[in-house]
Amino acid sequence: MLTLVRKRSEKSGLPPGSVIHVGEKKVEKTGFTLIRYDAEKFSMEKIDSLEECLRLKGSEGVTWINVDGLHETDVIEKLGERFGIHLLIVEDILNTQQRSKADIFDDYIYVAIKMHSSVAETMEISVEQLSLVLGADFVLTFQEQPGDIFDALRKRIEGGKGKVRRMGADYLAYCLIDAVVDNYFKILESVGEEIEDIEEELLENPSPETVQHIHIIKREMILLRKSVWPLRDLIGLLNREETDLIKEGTEIYLRDVYDHTVQVIDTVETYRDMIAGMLDIYLSSVSYRMNEIMKVLTIFAAIFIPLTFIVGLYGMNFDPDSGPFNMPELRWRYGYPAVLAFMALIVVGMGFYFKRKKWF
Repeated sequence: MLTLVRKRSEKSGLPPGSVIHVGEKKVEKTGFTLIRYDAEKFSMEKIDSLEECLRLKGSEGVTWINVDGLHETDVIEKLGERFGIHLLIVEDILNTQQRSKADIFDDYIYVAIKMHSSVAETMEISVEQLSLVLGADFVLTFQEQPGDIFDALRKRIEGGKGKVRRMGADYLAYCLIDAVVDNYFKILESVGEEIEDIEEELLENPSPETVQHIHIIKREMILLRKSVWPLRDLIGLLNREETDLIKEGTEIYLRDVYDHTVQVIDTVETYRDMIAGMLDIYLSSVSYRMNEIMKVLTIFAAIFIPLTFIVGLYGMNFDPDSGPFNMPELRWRYGYPAVLAFMALIVVGMGFYFKRKKWF
């Protein structure tokens, strides 16, 4: 959190629209992927320079330019100038700590959303900001690093499957947002499996590592919640606003994404409640185990109290013939085994009593 505040403080005192990258540098050089398609044609090229990318941009069909890497601010600024994007929007694109939102203009729509992915090695969730600019015949996507969740969409476009090749740029933007929302379900599915494992561990053998695992999932749910709640408002805004950039045929698909977002929110809230309950279960389980241990120790202590009294009584160094209150059993031939038998009888009797009381 301190790092985030420090990076954001670099913009203090600067005028609005100052082009400064806020976030981590995750790639050495900004890369571009240019996809052009219509109902009959498709092409995809990976390009290293912005000039070549703009030169190859087609005038027919839909153009999708994906940018990997945001630290080269001059490149992002030139791309924004080429497509008529306002400097304030370019500033938002370069600020990777944006809250998910949508800004609707006459010529384009800007959308910022959080793209989550699960790290297989650590089972943690990584977050990356995805900025999307929708125009009349183009879509620009800005990512912090290469690698995303859109490979299936690219294959659909390349193979001509579904409606994407026959629809416009607005349908492509819908497909990108839908892919992000669908990926939330995959992450929640893996989180649900983790929660089930933790519940079994809580009931069988809770440990401090279990609590640590619970706190990790709790942080992940907070992260997901912060991303999904604004996304619902974002999609709702796209549904409500009247704009020529979103065709009537695409609006029904956006409403479907809105429903999916509500389902994700409900699942996140359910998991948060379950995680909060798991902490209570852990504390109750630990307390129960401690009570069981204390009960066993108390039973042993209760059994040995009368035995300690008897041993202490006959351990006193009194002369058996001294005084009116003598201890003649000390000279009795069977005194020792009689005391041992009496002590054993006490142990058996107390054990039987505790068993009847169901104390163990």
